[in-house]
Order: sequence, then C-alpha cells, then structure tokens
Amino acid sequence: MSAPDRRPILLAGGRVLDPSQQLDLAVGDVLLVDGKIQHAGERIARPDDAEIVDCAGLVVSPGFVDVHCHLREPGREDVETIATAARAAVAGGFTAVCAMPNTDPVTDNQAAVGFIISQAKRAAAARVYPIGAITLGQKGEALAEFGEMVGAGAVAVSDDGKPVVSAQMMRTALEYARTFGIPVADHCEDPTLAHGGAMNEGAMSMKLGLKGIPAEAEEIMAIRDILLARRTGGHVHLCHMSTKGSVELIRWGKERNINVTAEVCPHHLSLTEDAVDGYDTNAKMNPPLRTPEDVEALQQAVRDGTIDVVATDHAPHHYDEKEREFADAPNGIVGLETALAVLVTWLVEPGILTYAQLVDKMACAPARIFNLPGGTLRRGSVADVTVFDPTRAWTVDPRGFHSKGRNSPYAGRTLRGRTVCTVVDGRVVYREAAEATRA
Repeated sequence: MSAPDRRPILLAGGRVLDPSQQLDLAVGDVLLVDGKIQHAGERIARPDDAEIVDCAGLVVSPGFVDVHCHLREPGREDVETIATAARAAVAGGFTAVCAMPNTDPVTDNQAAVGFIISQAKRAAAARVYPIGAITLGQKGEALAEFGEMVGAGAVAVSDDGKPVVSAQMMRTALEYARTFGIPVADHCEDPTLAHGGAMNEGAMSMKLGLKGIPAEAEEIMAIRDILLARRTGGHVHLCHMSTKGSVELIRWGKERNINVTAEVCPHHLSLTEDAVDGYDTNAKMNPPLRTPEDVEALQQAVRDGTIDVVATDHAPHHYDEKEREFADAPNGIVGLETALAVLVTWLVEPGILTYAQLVDKMACAPARIFNLPGGTLRRGSVADVTVFDPTRAWTVDPRGFHSKGRNSPYAGRTLRGRTVCTVVDGRVVYREAAEATRA
C-alpha cells in the first residue's frame, strides 16, 4: 500500500491521546511521513511540503480497530460488500476491521482468505483482516486448515454465528491455534438452551409472548471455553459478552492467569431488553439485549479491564428481512458508524470511562490482542490515525450511512461524538466535510 512519494500529513493542534504510550497532551501534533508515524507529541514546526489538518478542539488517537464484523461478501453483496463496509468503517473512525467467516461460501480455506484481502485492497479504505473458520463449512465436524489460512493472511479463527458445540473440537482448536499464535474467537451459546429464542428470557419476553434465551446459554459456554483455555494454554477470545454472569466468569479466569480475552458490543453497553418492546426488529440480536443489571456489569467490566475490547458485531441485513415478524427476523444490527458516539454518550459523558479508556478499548487493546499493526502512535508504527470531535452532537439517520445496512436501533437518537478525519497508511481516507457534501 505504501507510496514513497506521498505528501506528509501534519495533524496539528489536537489533543494527542495514545494510551499505548500513556500519552495525553492537551495540545500537540502528529506528523505522518511515508505511511509511518514520524512524530506524536509536542507542537513542531510545520514542514513546508506537508498537508496540514487543523485538529484544534479534536482528539487525535490511534485508529480504531474492530475485531468483529460481518462484511457479507462473498454471498450477500446485496446486503453489504467489503468495499461498502470498509467505507462505513473509516466513516466511524475504524482504520482496520476483522471479517468474520460466516459468508457464502464460508471463509475456511486459503483461497477464501485471499479473496477477502484482494477485495479490501481494491476498496482502498479500512484495512480488512480475514478471520478463518474453526471448522469446515462451520459445520462443527472437522477442523479447517489453520496453517494455510494464517499463511494467506487470517489473523484468528472463529465459527461466529454458530457456537462450537463439541468441547473436544474446541479443545483441539485451541491446541492447534496455539501453534500459530492466534486467538480462537468463540460465539458462546448453548444451542439446546437458546433454541427458538428471540430475545432475553425474562419479564419482557413473557409480556411480549416471545421465547426467551436465558443468560445461562451464554455463561455455560463461556466457562467451558475458559476451562479449555486453562487445559490447553490456548488463547480463547469470547465474542459479544452480554451478561453479568459472563463478566464474573471472565474475571475468575483472569485472576487465575488463564489466557482469556473478551469483547462487548456498544449495544450491550447501552440498551436493555426494553428496546424490544413494540417488537422492534432493529433491537433483535444474538446474544440478545439483556437487563439493566447486565448492562451495568458490562460497563464496569470495561472500566476495570475485565473486558478487553469493544467490538461492533456489525451485521447488516436487507430491509425486507428485518420487516418480518419479530421471531422470524434475522439477528443483528449495523454498528460501524455509531460505535464511537454510543460509547461517548453512554459511557464517557456519564463518567464511566475516560477518553483514554475509550481509545484503549477501541484501538490499542484490539490491535495488541489480535497481533495487528496499528493501535499506537509510536514513532515508526503504521500511520493509521483517527481524529474525532468528542463534543459534536448529531442525530442518527441510517439513510446517510456508508454501509448498505440501515438496521440500527439508534435511528432518530441524538448522540455525541463524531469522526472528523480518518487516516489509513498515511492517506486521508475519510473527511467529515466530504460526508457533508455527499449526495
């Protein structure tokens, strides 16, 4: 991607915030030269040949990294493509995203991994890192060839969208993945408990007459995976945690130095099962929205480090699919373009997180945990940078999304926090001004 003749970029006069270096300057500069970070710190003289980006009043941070996205290509290009998702990502401040393998065909071989990388290069927006399947066809019957997929560019393995039901298969996956130094990202769900469920099991599901999914469906698989990680020494990454019980189990594992990391989604940090009232299918997801007690536990887990990463679980669907009866509608929402604002509105402004913690959970930690470039403004690192306005208020209108997906539970809500400029590999790939003039 590098082009040695590119023009340097000076991100001037912003709050320079990089938790990876414990760097937090009220006013500073970041200089990008030939796709690398040349300087991040105190004000410097403006290079004669540099493009100047005025960042006064804005936060300049390492580019956000989303380790959990569904890009739908190949197979459902009518819903999303790698190109549209990559553009949505940079509009949300994400310089890199990891693509889950539940495509059609499944990303379970080196050719499929190579296809995703090729399409991402054509898109020339956010970096896209493929995640390979744990099992062939995500059928849970035979392991995919991890080594070939890693060799082709896969950064992790997962059967997300489906749990790995067999404990023996999960054990073998953890042992195999350990030899390649990659995490195994698991969708924690006991299918016998969750079967036929459409939302959280509780008072609201009873009120609406919908079959519920109990918290134990997630928690049983979470503790199984933690115990298997202890047995194997492998790295298990628990996807989209949603319950207070899961937080307690992750904390238990970390206290015993088990190699477990975990993510939570912005929607599970901000919304409860009450959002389903009225049968709003844009509030239908898996795992489902839970109780206020669960939301509070998840927020505190992000704050104290029990949960390592915030990931979007970006999952676009066609409008007609979400217009079905609630029980029949597909799970999932779009999240790339609202994640920052949701976290600012629900966690930073109420004082639950600092901006340094937000940047750590969205940029530094995901890059570190998945062994990806970026996640830092350290000199010599890749020039992937996000500039955002922490105070900008805006009303969510899905019609303006860069993603093809419009399925957002935040439509019509006024949030605070907006990406202004996104730089990938030393190139400005998104500016808010361009968004304002977009037809």
